[in-house]
Amino acid sequence: MQRTAAGSPPALTDPGLPAAPELAERFAQAWDAPPQPVGGDTAVRTAACGYWERRGHATEPDRVLLAPGPAPLLLALLAAVGGDLVVASPAAAWYSAQAHVLGRRVHLVATPAECGGVPDPVALLETVRRARDGGAQPRLLVVSVADDPTGTVAPPELLHEVCEAAAGAGMLVVSDETYRDALHDPHTVLLSPAESFPGHTVVLADLAGGLLPPAWPAAVARFPADDPAGGLLGPVRDVLDAQRRVPAAPVARAAALALAEPAALRERAAAAVRLHAAVAAAVHRVVIRLGALCLPPQAGFQLYPDFGPLRPALAGHGVTGPDALAERLPGAVAGPRFGDDPSALRIRITTSVLYGGTPAEREAALHAAEPLRVPHVAEALAALGTAFCELTAA
Repeated sequence: MQRTAAGSPPALTDPGLPAAPELAERFAQAWDAPPQPVGGDTAVRTAACGYWERRGHATEPDRVLLAPGPAPLLLALLAAVGGDLVVASPAAAWYSAQAHVLGRRVHLVATPAECGGVPDPVALLETVRRARDGGAQPRLLVVSVADDPTGTVAPPELLHEVCEAAAGAGMLVVSDETYRDALHDPHTVLLSPAESFPGHTVVLADLAGGLLPPAWPAAVARFPADDPAGGLLGPVRDVLDAQRRVPAAPVARAAALALAEPAALRERAAAAVRLHAAVAAAVHRVVIRLGALCLPPQAGFQLYPDFGPLRPALAGHGVTGPDALAERLPGAVAGPRFGDDPSALRIRITTSVLYGGTPAEREAALHAAEPLRVPHVAEALAALGTAFCELTAA
């Protein structure tokens, strides 16, 4: 079962950047726009098709749904597919929360050593076998190809093995691709399960990962053209309709513009990725110098260090568990919030909290040629380093 504390809010991430002026203008102009239909109107669904086609995935508007955030989409998928949820450990907290709402089981599978976001394929098959032997029905696997909380990207060959195992076990794969456009190195190869297993994959993208501000909740789902479940999109839309989970009209209009990716928004997105990469790499250098273990961040604005090697020094400062460690550090969330072992000293650090305390400061960090030289960013990094050193000093 998921180890996230009952009743605790999901550990959401925030890119920490103001809305682009073009999006803010579109949002403001749409206050008197007609209400959106369930699943989004043709304009926003067509824009989503263009977004995916530019990434090599031909898509038709009737295979796309828009919802007010990714959680309603995943909950509707679980309701439509039936059965239980399978996720890697650690994983974004909101995945398991949807299964809990429906009273479904959550089966956690350990991640491999080289990345997060996907389960170890051998452990996945063993977990599914044991679950079914015990009467459970694992039917839906969520993978995160560019992962929150670890900030890593799953190697293509490993992702292929995981999806092959899931398909062989008769499970639907939901590919969370929220951070696919936030790769720190443009040469990193990212494989979508929709490329290898198109008939068994639903692609999900939370637009709050970089296209829209988190305060404007919107997410899109891309359904397979050849649906082996016999029409999955219709039942999912029916669940959204039953809950009246419809995006606000101004948000949908802004989402359509964001998904169309005009030149100004592409340039802003590229600047955001440069900022995320520079600050995440700087934080990674700090935690490695201290003696913590941490995979290098490859995407997004988070990393997931393990302070286990520093346990004796931390205990000397009264820090004996991940919750106590996270409380002492800015932008940190304890590993158990992501289903991790509560005895392990692992935390997620969200590096976007270091970009500034005001919109003007965050905008300055975004446009800086060398973000680490921006005074308030440098000060925030120094303060984080000091906090680390104070906690780990023998």
